[in-house]
Amino acid sequence: MHIHRITAVLLAAAALAAGPARAQSLQGSPASIERMYRQARAHDLTFYRTASGVRGAARDGDLVRLSGNEDYRLSGVSQPYALAITRTFVQRLAEQYHDECDERLVITSAVRPRSVRLVNSTELTVHPTGMAVDIRRPAARRCLAWLRNRLSYLEGEGVLEATEERRPPHFHVAVFPGPYRRYIGRDESGPSTERRTAARPAAPARPRSSTYRVREGDSLWTIARRHNLTVERLRTVNDMRSTRIVAGQVLIIPTR
Repeated sequence: MHIHRITAVLLAAAALAAGPARAQSLQGSPASIERMYRQARAHDLTFYRTASGVRGAARDGDLVRLSGNEDYRLSGVSQPYALAITRTFVQRLAEQYHDECDERLVITSAVRPRSVRLVNSTELTVHPTGMAVDIRRPAARRCLAWLRNRLSYLEGEGVLEATEERRPPHFHVAVFPGPYRRYIGRDESGPSTERRTAARPAAPARPRSSTYRVREGDSLWTIARRHNLTVERLRTVNDMRSTRIVAGQVLIIPTR
């Protein structure tokens, strides 16, 4: 009994650590599905069963709305909610994609409760947790190549698992909460690898936003004052229904 518990704890710790992986092909595999599922369990994520459960989680702040912006839009998304860290991933990736391709990234699915499981999905799908999104496959060859390379790089960093699906053509991306938070923390602490690899030197600069990780003792009011913003502005940009924040949460800080 004790041995099984110790084994479970060690597996969870290994999943949370995640570490850089080998080069990826985005082809998907049973092992890939297992990695996503282990991450969901290691982070103790809720697998929402119904649409009403999803809406309740959004009201409680456990899920956040994907509203779209100048860098990405939604298409046919019935439940436009995800984990806050997944939304941060979407916003960052979409900003880079817009810089590269001069078009918006398209999100075609976010949280999907178990009650609406698709015919071709697996029992271990992590869509019910809000950690995954589906991204429409770009039509332009250059943009498709960029997106494949970017997702392969991030998968190699051990911060997500991505699979290129054929029917319909899209990328299924599951963001690993702990590893991705640590990754963007490294990215913000020095010259941005993400920016260097994704930027297009000839592109004109556009007004941008930055991110801030909430610390113990922070309040939305103190963060707003520190960045010369109003609380209402912060709530609007981050699509927050209340002023409740928790340590480790990543907020979007507008710079315009």
